[in-house]
Amino acid sequence: MLMPKQNRKLIYESLFKEGVLVAKKDFNAPKHQDIDVPNLHVIKACQSLRSKGYVNTRFSWQYYYYSLTNEGISYLREYLHLPQEIVPATLKKQARPAGGGRGRPESERDSGAYRPPQSRGDRGDRGDRGDYRRRDDEGKKEGASSDFNPVFKGGYGRGRGGRSE
Repeated sequence: MLMPKQNRKLIYESLFKEGVLVAKKDFNAPKHQDIDVPNLHVIKACQSLRSKGYVNTRFSWQYYYYSLTNEGISYLREYLHLPQEIVPATLKKQARPAGGGRGRPESERDSGAYRPPQSRGDRGDRGDRGDYRRRDDEGKKEGASSDFNPVFKGGYGRGRGGRSE
């Protein structure tokens, strides 16, 4: 599709900066929700990148989700004349909070809040899954007795296959 080079460059810059791009399936939208270009240009530019194998596309709930592949990163880096040090946000490591710990808030770590014991004792790694099962069945089998004889009487008047009298 013909589109101004400035629009294509804005789309590619946004895609490279974030590593992902989301576009609503609205071809008549005057502009994209994040970039100041028509939504149709965003969809068609990403469709072109997808045909070359530079982005992966997911479609869910009337939204297109585009994510860069490794080949797409190198292509956009060459197209936008960027150095190797600049990488998309999806490849950057997230800064972890300095508190450390297992996700419990700081207030709970130091307080006397109840914490269940860490060891599982004699249960091994099963946890509580086996607690509902019987331990002393003494050889009894569950199920029907040997003299059980089920009788099927058809549909009881619902449709075909009823009793013939």
